[in-house]
Amino acid sequence: MTKKYLAEYQQKLTDVNHALTLIKNNDNIFVSLGAAEPLTLLEGLGVKAQYLKGVKIFQILPLHASSYLKPELSANVKHISMFVGHPVRELVSMGYAEVLPCHFHDIPRLIKDCLQVDVFMTTVSPMDEHGYFSLGVSVDYSLSALKKAKVVILEVNPNMPRTLGQGFVHISEVDFLVESSRPLPEIAIDELKPEDFRIGEYIAELVDDESTIQLGIGTIPNAVAKLLKGKKNLGIHTEMITDSMVDLVEAGVITGSAKSLHPYKIIGTFALGTKRLYKFLDNNPMIEMYPVSYTNDPWIIGQNKKMVSINTTIEVDLWGQCASESIGTKIYSGTGGQADFARGVLYSPGGKGIIALYSTAKNGQISKIVPTLKPGALVTTSKNDVDYVVTEFGVAKLRGKTYRERAKALINIAHPNFRDELRFQAEKIGIL
Repeated sequence: MTKKYLAEYQQKLTDVNHALTLIKNNDNIFVSLGAAEPLTLLEGLGVKAQYLKGVKIFQILPLHASSYLKPELSANVKHISMFVGHPVRELVSMGYAEVLPCHFHDIPRLIKDCLQVDVFMTTVSPMDEHGYFSLGVSVDYSLSALKKAKVVILEVNPNMPRTLGQGFVHISEVDFLVESSRPLPEIAIDELKPEDFRIGEYIAELVDDESTIQLGIGTIPNAVAKLLKGKKNLGIHTEMITDSMVDLVEAGVITGSAKSLHPYKIIGTFALGTKRLYKFLDNNPMIEMYPVSYTNDPWIIGQNKKMVSINTTIEVDLWGQCASESIGTKIYSGTGGQADFARGVLYSPGGKGIIALYSTAKNGQISKIVPTLKPGALVTTSKNDVDYVVTEFGVAKLRGKTYRERAKALINIAHPNFRDELRFQAEKIGIL
């Protein structure tokens, strides 16, 4: 590290209270998602919140219930979610936090064209000898927000992996630095159920050798990953890098050798998992992180031959519409990148888009394949973009099928206890 960069680092290094003096009333603050949340800065903001007014914090997928996330502080600091996480779900339903609907790939464009960015805050890896910090596990919209922000405050943490690709920030772009050594947030890996493995078996049959895949998080994607261990030379082009991908790399399944775009590389825009994953990412030349405007651009996705996207949903109707972000009018999550990849795989030679779900909810009391979506449910993935739907009872191929053919295929993979009622309702609404 040169003396020049070290001196600049020391000049900009400060404590949390002083760093947050740059935040003013009515500021728009952008914060990185998931494990890159600057928790020390957000804790400080929680203390300062009562003295602020009209501040908005824009973020995807908060993991931590920061102290500013209180109903009584919403007039001071209001959370604007682009993908609702557990800590803000109830605040949204009560009106104390708001939702900005968007496709994941479009957020950098929204930042450029529509949204004011006064302050950007994130967690980064320590500065290297050339004066650069790595955005680590959250490049996504972070780079765009950083470039537009009037003020940049970084939380430097040695536990943040240094990732390669296009996620670097130079010391000259930074206003204040604070240091922290707290562990990065991790997410638990839930125990897999028999239904997860049955769904995973059906999906694994759809994935050919030398495919490039996109996997999300959750028990179904984790089961899929376990059942892909007999495949050869798979590649990864994804939004989210997960622990299950580490397993597949170590098993020799993911090599990237057959990829038509970025061969031999795992391409992602953010990562979320356990300490094992973060260690795997650190300075790993196999991993390249890019802005979400690139990774999730449907045209870029489609340049990967045999691209397979695997995502989950809450509810599917007999037309093939997927409600993946709300239960009726109650917001549960967000659009994220599901529609980006559902559309992108349609441009891929040999591509396949897979939507997976359990056939029932509430201990078998409710069918998740329904005649029509619940009133007010938000359609995440259009019927025109849905290719395959998979439950523990089989696979429904929808692309290229009429409404009547779709309804029959979906009823055939519904839970047997609900098939007669689904047929009755389908006839009643005129789809059968």
